Amino acid sequence: MANLHLDLIQQALAEDGAEADVTTLSTVPLEQQTQANIIVRQAGVIAGLAIAVATFRELDQRISIETLLQDGAVVQPGQVLALISGPARSVLSAERVALNFLGHLSGIATLTAKCVRALEGSEARILDTRKTTPGLRSLEKEAVRLGGGQNHRFNLSDGVLIKDNHIKAAGGISLAISLARRQAPHLLKIEVECETLIEVREALEAEADVILLDNMHVDTMRSAVEFIRRASPKVLIEASGSIGTNPVKLASVAATGVDFISLGAITHSAPQLDVSLEFD
Repeated sequence: MANLHLDLIQQALAEDGAEADVTTLSTVPLEQQTQANIIVRQAGVIAGLAIAVATFRELDQRISIETLLQDGAVVQPGQVLALISGPARSVLSAERVALNFLGHLSGIATLTAKCVRALEGSEARILDTRKTTPGLRSLEKEAVRLGGGQNHRFNLSDGVLIKDNHIKAAGGISLAISLARRQAPHLLKIEVECETLIEVREALEAEADVILLDNMHVDTMRSAVEFIRRASPKVLIEASGSIGTNPVKLASVAATGVDFISLGAITHSAPQLDVSLEFD
């Protein structure tokens, strides 16, 4: 995966001025070698270790790195993730970019895992959304998978999701679905966002494949799920909108019987996992 993101790594190093690190160039002798450890300071799930390693090596191929764990590993505070040796200047100049990738992506994996645990005992699954950092979508969605979640659409070409503004522009739910049926590839499912039980009924009558229950109170959501199951058992049901990552709220939504819970927060609001690089 790291090779696929070489341009991103190079851009991030250039943005950080890694080749002109004035502090390091002025305080660290050219010939100095070092040994260092990447250490995690919090419990969590690791993601982005591979791209962090690639970041060090992209700046200087002389840096040697031995990873002790792999992406997806569950870690505890104080665990060493990797051993680093090589030119001290290069290690220092690549440090921040590498740890930015690692901390950010591990934070997403960790928050996702927390949300997945909240659904234990139910059939519901956690999905991400397209609320990702521009340029980092593939990495962030991989972090979601490492945390036990699943990916929704990667981009706009992956499926039909008719939202409120599509409905307004098309002239109604039924017409929007009819237009999508005529235009979209036949293998793509058609999902419709519904905010009321009336909209759910209209979407079912127009034969939507997936119903997205958006910003519904849990009681209304439960009623919607019961109605959909009776009317069209094969229709998939997704919950989204203002659900958040609170385990109690997630469990209550899962208990309504939905198939999926999509959360923008797992990518756009995940706190960084605390990781650091320490010289021996």
